[in-house]
Amino acid sequence: MATINVLKAGMHTLIQDAGRLGVAAVGLSQGGAADMHGYCWANYLLANDANAPQLEITFGQLSITTDANICCVLTGADCSATISSESVNGAAVIPWQTFILRQGETLSLGYPRAGLRTYLAVKGGFNVVPVRGSVSTVVRNQLGGLLHEKQHGQQQGLPLAIGDQLSVSEEHHVPNGDFLPLSAPSRCIPDYSQPLVLRVVESYQAEKFSSTFKTHFYTNSYTVSPHSDRMGCRFDGESLGEGSQGIISEGIAYGAVQLPPDGLPIVMMNDRQTLGGYPKIGCVARVDMAKLAQSPPGKVVRFQRGDVSLLTQEWQQFSRFFGLSF
Repeated sequence: MATINVLKAGMHTLIQDAGRLGVAAVGLSQGGAADMHGYCWANYLLANDANAPQLEITFGQLSITTDANICCVLTGADCSATISSESVNGAAVIPWQTFILRQGETLSLGYPRAGLRTYLAVKGGFNVVPVRGSVSTVVRNQLGGLLHEKQHGQQQGLPLAIGDQLSVSEEHHVPNGDFLPLSAPSRCIPDYSQPLVLRVVESYQAEKFSSTFKTHFYTNSYTVSPHSDRMGCRFDGESLGEGSQGIISEGIAYGAVQLPPDGLPIVMMNDRQTLGGYPKIGCVARVDMAKLAQSPPGKVVRFQRGDVSLLTQEWQQFSRFFGLSF
């Protein structure tokens, strides 16, 4: 058993797994890794269970040390991570490739070069007590993650803090030979600096929007708003002007594109509320949501009609490859 000590917690670092599925009926958000592409590759490279807990690090700036040798990998946004010790000062860590963090060494992340979220996985995963079938941290529900001692008792659902300790189930026993790192294929490593086009599967409510509205929706470009979070990705740009008519509140799907009164779309993310009364033109394809999760404020985004059959096949291939249950 190994222990990781948090020296610097970063802006917003959460413990996440694949999500707390099937709980919307009781008013809880699904949570889970926002970028499933980065999350799944991290567990795959370490031969972990597909649902093994990881750290989701938003805007980098995490620093940790360990009391034993552990095998790790960093995926998602490249934060120019380094390893330091008494004998080594700032050795670069290659992202999307497994590495050994040895006893007494310090792993430090800078700011993302591109992208937004970095995933740190360890061999065997972090030991965290699940709540309703998941360890995912949902701050708005005060669920998941570590138990923190507060003035009025213990509290869950908080980001990591300086001084937190994480238990790791598997130590890495250094073999006689050299350690052979495993890397994700270069074609599978996203370039987060590229323009982003999100494919949309239209809903039954799409018929209520005019052809002019749809033309503008699919031809306009938007920028990710600084007010975006894990609940919803908001956009700045030209108002579409048809979002003011509300509907009877109904369940909100992952990736739903809502049109609120200001006429600027909101894409609903992992920590979304379970019900909402804004009209929805459709849903962003699940396979494209990982790209959106890596889009920082100011990123230019455009929407495109998607083919439901093709997108279903893409997700099924992804899900089968990584052994997901959904």
